[in-house]
Amino acid sequence: MQRIKTFKTLSRAVSAAAFLSVQALICIGTVYWAVAETLGLSAMAALVLGGVFAAPSAFVLFTVVRMAFDAETDPANQ
Repeated sequence: MQRIKTFKTLSRAVSAAAFLSVQALICIGTVYWAVAETLGLSAMAALVLGGVFAAPSAFVLFTVVRMAFDAETDPANQ
């Protein structure tokens, strides 16, 4: 099955990916902030915690972008 890749479908995919990515980053950032403040972490410990959060965050963002692209270019959704 051939994906539909027009300007319209790709712009919709970018819009959906941007919206969902912002929502995911807000949720991840809120959890990061809550953990850092609850534990009273110093600046260096907060940076280490940020590094721990970076890999799962990148995976979530990649998954969101891929899902948005797949959904918006699927011929069944047109």
